[in-house]
Amino acid sequence: MEALRRKINELFAGKEPYEVARNTLAAVLLLYYGSKALKVIQRDGLKKAVFRLLMSAAKAAPGASNLIEAEKKKTLAKLERKLLGEDVKGQPAYLRLPKEGVSRTELLRVLEDWKRLEEARWKKGQVSGGIYHGGEELLSFLVKVYGMFALSNPLHADVFSFVRKMEAEVVSMCVGLFNGKNECCGAMTSGGTESILMAMLAYRNRALAQGIEEPELVVPVTAHAAFDKAASYFRFKIVHVPVDPDTFRVDTKAVRRAINRNTMAIVGSAPHFPQGIIDPIQELSEIALEHKVGLHVDCCLGGFLLPFIAKLGYHVPPFDFRLPGVTSISADTHKYGYAPKGSSVVLFSSHELRHYMYFVAPDWPGGIYATPTMSGSRAGGLVAATWAAMVTIGEKGYLECADAIMKAAKKIEAGVASIRGLRVLGKPDMSVIAFTTDPSTEEGKRLNIYQIADAMSHREWNLNTLQRPASIHICCTYMHRGEVADRFVADLRAAVQEVLADPTRYKSGSAAIYGMAEALPDSSLTVEMAKGYLDVTLMAAPSS
Repeated sequence: MEALRRKINELFAGKEPYEVARNTLAAVLLLYYGSKALKVIQRDGLKKAVFRLLMSAAKAAPGASNLIEAEKKKTLAKLERKLLGEDVKGQPAYLRLPKEGVSRTELLRVLEDWKRLEEARWKKGQVSGGIYHGGEELLSFLVKVYGMFALSNPLHADVFSFVRKMEAEVVSMCVGLFNGKNECCGAMTSGGTESILMAMLAYRNRALAQGIEEPELVVPVTAHAAFDKAASYFRFKIVHVPVDPDTFRVDTKAVRRAINRNTMAIVGSAPHFPQGIIDPIQELSEIALEHKVGLHVDCCLGGFLLPFIAKLGYHVPPFDFRLPGVTSISADTHKYGYAPKGSSVVLFSSHELRHYMYFVAPDWPGGIYATPTMSGSRAGGLVAATWAAMVTIGEKGYLECADAIMKAAKKIEAGVASIRGLRVLGKPDMSVIAFTTDPSTEEGKRLNIYQIADAMSHREWNLNTLQRPASIHICCTYMHRGEVADRFVADLRAAVQEVLADPTRYKSGSAAIYGMAEALPDSSLTVEMAKGYLDVTLMAAPSS
């Protein structure tokens, strides 16, 4: 220490006090901003970090910010015209509470019109996923069940004992569906995102209790964005790992490399949303056991198909609680379970892990407040309708639906593969068929997959547009059975021919938006546009 003191004194010998203060401040600022820059480079990579810096400089250039803002306004104006345009023009609008209530007869007439207009968009079966319809008879039955319990609230379990009973039985049936043992348990949530959020909250809280101050989650790049949302909400670090570019299954070697002493859990999907591929859950289970970390399996999409298609003879690798490393599962009852929208389950391998999800406020003046999931009050009608759907459909009904869906999916997969210029991505494990252009063919070199998406949209098909890699997919549901699958293949074949004949026709739609998004290493402009889109969706349009 004495030698260090002498060195410092020699360094500043003959300097004015203000110079000492200036140099010290400069060194501190250099260290501070240098460490921040290193963190950004470590997080985003050098290419993205440099591009972000250049973009910030470009935005600050005279006139540049005005130009960017003008382009944003122009794009958002198009969105506004689309979302608030012809469909809602001339319709009744209530921007303020009416002085006197509108008659129920009049409101029912208006709502019947709105229902008819919306149903026209999906009743032909041309929507990818989104509409998980178990038939008109089931829908009418579930609406009646919901109405019977519309005023009930699971928050007050002592008052609504039968709603409590039905919720517990929904969880128990799901535990059985995923081969859970005696300790397995769970809770109902409002959807897949909340199921994932609650599981991640449990892992984060357990990690903090174990003394891990900066918990980390290892996630494949194909995992649902809800994991990123959980990281944003609950302030833990998310580490994305790559997938195999041919099979689209997570690279388990990359998962091993990403695990460290801060890792709270790893994630696998069964299947993931983009390409509908099941990750190698068995290998992930072994890794989780080896490193003593949690393993969450996201079955939100496949939960009510995979167990049944396995019984139908389709190859389904182990993905559930049969694997000892699996510690939690999310599954949506409102997808292929055919329950009303707003219902899902999160399951845990033990009561101890589920406890880390709970919230308890023991000292609140309003009483001891305790909730299992994000919500306080919840819709008992949803619980009752979910329970009724599962009980009335039963194993036989789910098998019949699964059989029809998989036949449609296989027909579409074969149809896509038969179209020159297109290729199916990976080997679909379930009902999602993702495809892109095939550069090994002359037609594929001339095609843009996003232009094909727009050509299909022109034919009233609502498909999912994907990126990294550029592709589109159709998620087959019960509505795609029979002739709908044939119609899809015929329309896709015609769309490909149309784009080949006139490549300029659809260059300003998805092709322009996603082409720009893929070209830019920095996603800040995309984020700004997405926020603008959300603003438009929350905008009330006056009647005209």
